[in-house]
Amino acid sequence: MTREEKGQVIAELTEKLSGTNYFYVADAGGMSVAQTNAFRRKCAEFGVEYKVYKNTFIKKALETLEADTTALEDTLKGFSGIIFAAEDAGNAPAKAIKGFRKDSGSEKPVLKGAYIDTDLFIGDENVDVLSKLKSKNELIGEVVGLLQSPAKNVISALSSGGQTLAGLIKTLQERGE
Repeated sequence: MTREEKGQVIAELTEKLSGTNYFYVADAGGMSVAQTNAFRRKCAEFGVEYKVYKNTFIKKALETLEADTTALEDTLKGFSGIIFAAEDAGNAPAKAIKGFRKDSGSEKPVLKGAYIDTDLFIGDENVDVLSKLKSKNELIGEVVGLLQSPAKNVISALSSGGQTLAGLIKTLQERGE
């Protein structure tokens, strides 16, 4: 690979990393080509992209990010691939990893680290936590639901109370006649 080609790959990776707030670095070393392709298909099912890069390329691209990614850079040893996620699917890569492990019976790929909205999660023990993370849209939906709940209760009480009150007045009116 020539110096220009390396520079082009680094520039492409830098653009991808700076364009997303969600990416995971995984170690799929020791997996066969068929297993790696199966993992890529699993990632596609979850709407994420898995791509393998040289560690030096990843380090150079991470250096351009504004956040402190030193801890993530320290994990870049051996085989490394990056799983890119859309902003509304921050937990999808972890779900893809868990799903592939379950389907294949393998312990690979191993999560090296995750970068989620400037926060770092280092180590494979975080896969379960990350897979349960809610997306931004889910959290907004829950907050809106919580805010609407008291108003709905008040409206419901008033509308049912109005019928009860009308029935009470009608009964008293009939007794008075």
